[in-house]
Amino acid sequence: MTPAFLDESKALACVHCGLCLSSCPTYLETGNENDSPRGRIYLMRAIQAGKLGVDAEPVKHVDLCLGCRACETACPSGVQYGTLLEETRDHIEKHHKRSVFQTVLRRWIIERVFPFPWRTSVALLPVRVLRFLRLDGLLPGFARSMLELVPQRLAKRKLEAKRLAKGEAKGDVGFIEGCVMQVMFGETNESSAELLQRDGWNVVTPREQGCCGALYAHGGQLEKARECARKNIAAFEGTPLEAIIINAAGCGSTLVEYGELLKDDPAWADRAKAFSAKVKDLVSWLDEGGVKPTGDCSRVTYHDACHLCHAQGISTEPRRLVQARAGGEFVELTESDLCCGSAGSYNLTEPEMAERLQTRKVQNIIDSGAEVVVTTNPGCLLQIQSGLKKAGADHVRAVHIADYLKDEKG
Repeated sequence: MTPAFLDESKALACVHCGLCLSSCPTYLETGNENDSPRGRIYLMRAIQAGKLGVDAEPVKHVDLCLGCRACETACPSGVQYGTLLEETRDHIEKHHKRSVFQTVLRRWIIERVFPFPWRTSVALLPVRVLRFLRLDGLLPGFARSMLELVPQRLAKRKLEAKRLAKGEAKGDVGFIEGCVMQVMFGETNESSAELLQRDGWNVVTPREQGCCGALYAHGGQLEKARECARKNIAAFEGTPLEAIIINAAGCGSTLVEYGELLKDDPAWADRAKAFSAKVKDLVSWLDEGGVKPTGDCSRVTYHDACHLCHAQGISTEPRRLVQARAGGEFVELTESDLCCGSAGSYNLTEPEMAERLQTRKVQNIIDSGAEVVVTTNPGCLLQIQSGLKKAGADHVRAVHIADYLKDEKG
């Protein structure tokens, strides 16, 4: 008998009304019910009931899910699809035998490199060499696609343990540096800390912090995600903090759910809830009153990172900040909240669908007439930057909201 891995009451909350279909990126692309949220919930329940095994066909449809959670925004019944998906993927990884390529990609390249900044830095050294020698164009297809996602300029940087507020301090806030952020977007972390300092906050960055666990949780490795949660809780709870700030939406969606992740651990459940209650995305903590219009008159649009908009329900705050700086040059993006295809490591594990969604997103950006597209997540930035380059849209810049705001705030 298949061991129970789903909370059946959460699965039964889905009444299969179909209101989620028009918000699901993979269903919009394939038209296949198995690639829709309600179709996948049928598959999950069938696997738990023993009617389906963890064979290639059902696993294929679960793998193709981006985990963007747009279905949760659309759902009138409040189905916790993200939790159901993570529990199902955890079961699949324990019982499904993957190909050698997928095993190496998921278990070695993704899970043993990306969550560790120093390993990511080492792994990127060949990229620098290939680009310097201009040999990157000679790489085979998959390797070249991976390389295209790496920004041309890598800015590795670690923040000091504590930065003091500019002027009178309101208090202390913690800061999550992130794994990819500190290796590829160190300057964005600098911008984020600078914005917080200008708003009157001392910025505390504990050295003991580590990976948030998002890549593990989304990839079906829940126990590893729990280990990350315990480490971060211990790193931050010794310091009195008004909030714990994160500037990467994908990380934030996991950090705010540590309470759910550790709910069955008596020693950590209450500590996890207390930690998650303090986690705030940068855009929901900044004071938009300090943002001033820019003088460059560039037309600007905004892409909703899925794990900010859908997983955390934050879409108004970043728009207010961008609109305040844009000074009337803001334009809404068609399908702004539709996934760009990054979805953590999805653009590596499911490159074909990721590219289809990337093309769709980039075309919408080009059609908007914007010269700048702002977002709040490193994965989205890498995916959109790569897509713009492939489309020959050199006139459009993709930037993190912290970098966009830094020079004009205060």
